[in-house]
Amino acid sequence: MNRVRTPFSLLAERVTVPDQWVRRAALATLVCSVLIIVTGGAVRLTGSGLGCPTWPTCTSSTLAPTSAMGVHGLIEFGNRMLTDVICVVVGLAIIAARCAKPHRKDVTRLGWYQFWIIVAEAVIGGITVLTHLNPYVVSLHFLSSMLLILTSLAMWQRTREGDGAPVRTVGRPIIHLSRVTVAMTALLVVAGTLVTGTGPHPGDSSDVKRMPFDWDKITQFHADFAMISVGLAVAMLFVLMAVDAPHAPRRAAKEFLAVLLAQGVLGFVQYFTHVPELLVGIHLLGAALCWIAVLRLHLSLRVRPAADALPRPADIEALAVA
Repeated sequence: MNRVRTPFSLLAERVTVPDQWVRRAALATLVCSVLIIVTGGAVRLTGSGLGCPTWPTCTSSTLAPTSAMGVHGLIEFGNRMLTDVICVVVGLAIIAARCAKPHRKDVTRLGWYQFWIIVAEAVIGGITVLTHLNPYVVSLHFLSSMLLILTSLAMWQRTREGDGAPVRTVGRPIIHLSRVTVAMTALLVVAGTLVTGTGPHPGDSSDVKRMPFDWDKITQFHADFAMISVGLAVAMLFVLMAVDAPHAPRRAAKEFLAVLLAQGVLGFVQYFTHVPELLVGIHLLGAALCWIAVLRLHLSLRVRPAADALPRPADIEALAVA
């Protein structure tokens, strides 16, 4: 049977990309996925959400902002252009993965997942503008960025592993506890979007619709999830130490707990200082870092050797540290 030849397969026949470059390209997609959260927050916190009042063009007659639109138009348009930059970075990562030898289809597939998430994000961003910053759509836009982080981190992780079957480095109960921790962290992030959708900084100086919650109560609701997440992080760390788990999971658990505690302290500070824009922006970055940290913790609980290698128990520790 003849295989379907595509521009990517034709390029792969002529070009070979070293594994190190593939790893760097995958890491670049992860950095960009965090960057888009930070810049999106900057758009909202500077009140530039409607700097370009329509979509996909900036105005009804021009693609780019006009001088009369001022700095808000530039900020909003700049954030839109960043989407194009991220598409290029993801595209390069896909090409790099396709040209690697041997070709690892799952790595390339994760790159394509990122591409389509970015396309969906652009559409959701357009709906956000067309609905005049509807807080539910804004929340969905933020959560889609968290999905982008998940896929980009998964791609980076796969570039650093072999293609063998996953090998657990801890017992199943710890795996289950890790899954609960990931789920609780995800709920913490979702609760954070409710706080954002209810509180100040709607993204524009006009009369923007907000979520119909009591801000103090929804903030306490978010804080409750934070406390539970910290408790689970502590439990993960102590359990991993108690069973003498490999170094990688214990280090990942410490990193997750540290990031989560820093994020919690920042959350309390910004609440009692009436949510200043700078602290809110840092808190958005912290949310992305917490999500990355908990995913890295979960992924550290197993290793993947090379496809033609069967790791011995004595080798698992070395694989986990690598």
